[in-house]
Formats: sequence, structure tokens, C-alpha cells
Amino acid sequence: MLNSPAPLDLVFQALADPTRRIMVERLSRGPASVSELAKPLSMSLSAVVQHLQVLETSGLVRSEKVGRVRTCQIEPATLQNAEAWINQRRALWERRFDRLGDDLATQNDDGDPTDSK
Repeated sequence: MLNSPAPLDLVFQALADPTRRIMVERLSRGPASVSELAKPLSMSLSAVVQHLQVLETSGLVRSEKVGRVRTCQIEPATLQNAEAWINQRRALWERRFDRLGDDLATQNDDGDPTDSK
């Protein structure tokens, strides 16, 4: 569906913003309340909540309200899915570069004039 972004798209869109990356970095160290997440940021609590909504929609963060305190925590499985996608691309490119290196070495071993020894 073109109008419905894939889950991985939502993750990368969420991580595209530096403020949200700061929040994810903080939550990687353990759960935190919304006010704790807002403390180092120079923005309103309302803006922080909007950023958290994007992170929750992407599946990177989940929150729970107990009494008056909303506590957020990272969702490791979502990060692992993004990591797996990146690692698959990295492996593909590493194989391609290895093949290119082998091809170049073979050309130079065959007395190719590009060999400038």
C-alpha cells in the first residue's frame, strides 16, 4: 500500500530527527519519565511529547502511565529489525567490494598496463 508506510520506513523516519535520536540514546540506558527525557532538551514538554508520539508510532519506544508519571522505554526488537536490514545491505556491499578487489588483482596479475610497479 502506497499510503501506509512500512514499519522500517517509520523507524528510519523517526530516527531522522536529532532530537528523537537523543531520546533513543537516553532510553538505551534504561527507562525514563517524559520529564527526564525533556530535561536536557531546549523545548517545551508539549514538543517532547510530540517527538515521543513519533517514536511510539514507529515502534521504537513504548510508554506506560502509572499515576501521573508516564515512563518510556526502548523496544529492542524494533531496533534489531533496523539493525538486521542495515547489516544485510552491508554484507551485500562487502561481497561486491571483495569481488571488485579480486577482479582488479586478477587484471594486474595478468600484466595489465594499469599495473604501475
